[in-house]
Amino acid sequence: MYIAMNRFIVQLENAEGFEAMWLGRESTLDQLPGFIEFHMLKGPEADDGTRLYASHTVWASEEDLKNWTRSDHFRAAHARRGEGDAPRVPVVTSKFEGFNAIQHIKAKA
Repeated sequence: MYIAMNRFIVQLENAEGFEAMWLGRESTLDQLPGFIEFHMLKGPEADDGTRLYASHTVWASEEDLKNWTRSDHFRAAHARRGEGDAPRVPVVTSKFEGFNAIQHIKAKA
């Protein structure tokens, strides 16, 4: 299992627009081989007037993520950013982090 995370630091005055941008996006992730799940996470407000967000995507393997980044699905998703009623919102910083899982514990059914 491979977990891909992008951390975004957003000014509080841009937070509502940032959320609208993500929530209004069309996604084709569920059509891709190796895709397991996606979460957009809203973190705490910081004392400097920003909020942390993180996208969290689970893939069967790192190669599946790489295949997505080379796909037409990826190009189309990133070409559409900022279209429609939710324009692209300025982000203070963004950082990608990728992790190979070494342990996975699930709740008992």
